[in-house]
Amino acid sequence: MENWFSIEWFSYDVIRNYSWVYPYFLFAIPVIPLFFWLRNALHRKRKQKLVMTHQVGSGPMEWLVFLRYLQPLTAGLGIAMILIALARPQVISERTDRFSEGIDIMLLMDISDSMMERDLSPNRLASAKAIASNFIKGRLQDRIGLVIFAGEAVSLCPLTTDYDLLNGFLDEIHPNMIPIPGTAIGSALAVAVNRMRDTKGESKVAILISDGDNTSGSLGPTTAAQLAEAYSIRVYTISVGLPKKRSSSDTNSIKSAQASVDESELQKIADIGDGKFFRATDNNALASVFEQIDQLEKIKSKDVVSRDIKDFYRIYLYWAITFLLIAFGTKCTFMANILED
Repeated sequence: MENWFSIEWFSYDVIRNYSWVYPYFLFAIPVIPLFFWLRNALHRKRKQKLVMTHQVGSGPMEWLVFLRYLQPLTAGLGIAMILIALARPQVISERTDRFSEGIDIMLLMDISDSMMERDLSPNRLASAKAIASNFIKGRLQDRIGLVIFAGEAVSLCPLTTDYDLLNGFLDEIHPNMIPIPGTAIGSALAVAVNRMRDTKGESKVAILISDGDNTSGSLGPTTAAQLAEAYSIRVYTISVGLPKKRSSSDTNSIKSAQASVDESELQKIADIGDGKFFRATDNNALASVFEQIDQLEKIKSKDVVSRDIKDFYRIYLYWAITFLLIAFGTKCTFMANILED
């Protein structure tokens, strides 16, 4: 038991923090003085008093007069403390914990040379990294991993909930990390499937960001997408950059072809992988794509509210006992009229 013998228990800051289980007992406290007044008024004629004469202004006699009020005062305070204890003051602390099984998400990032094209600002790769970082920050309890690919695929970061670590890997991504030229989309998807096939997440998602066709790797994108579908991995594909025109008489057709994107491969992967294909031709469109995926892959979370309840009625019971003992102890002393019933 805390130090109960302290006037701090009657301070405003302490009282206002209480939650009262039976607050109606508190309404009886103002009635206590009225009860003593009525008792005194109704029994005034029947009281026998021993009159003590004293001279006004004499110190000791003045104190004796004042001490005669100690007995009824402590009795009233004792009753008030009982009423406070009956109202049962408590301090309730609430804590909300959010629980969810989470989603396993693999980000597949194309880092081939064409991702340095500037149709997105400052370039395709930098824009994809920035938007992906914002997407990571918005997730809750999801395990997220990272695969990069160019002419071959590399698992850069395993599934983790350490988003600071993941963003650190994301910031370091650069085309020079994989010197082999090409775009191994199938291999990247196969690496992601291998990472997620035995995980126990509520759902499994692969988000593939690329700007070209599959030109490298030992496994075709269609086969890799079928593997993903077999392991219940949903595949979202994002085409980054301007779509490739099917025919053009532009004298700069060679330069346009280098910067454009063939979307047919990515669309096919998304269809097989039970996902969705998105096109991002500028930074705003890419941000919108990640927002859509974020909404599509929202998990069901459960908020559990725990309440810590601490009772303090014993404090005021101890005070009540103390005041009542003083009242009873002074009943038959010079502090009370010894001839009063």
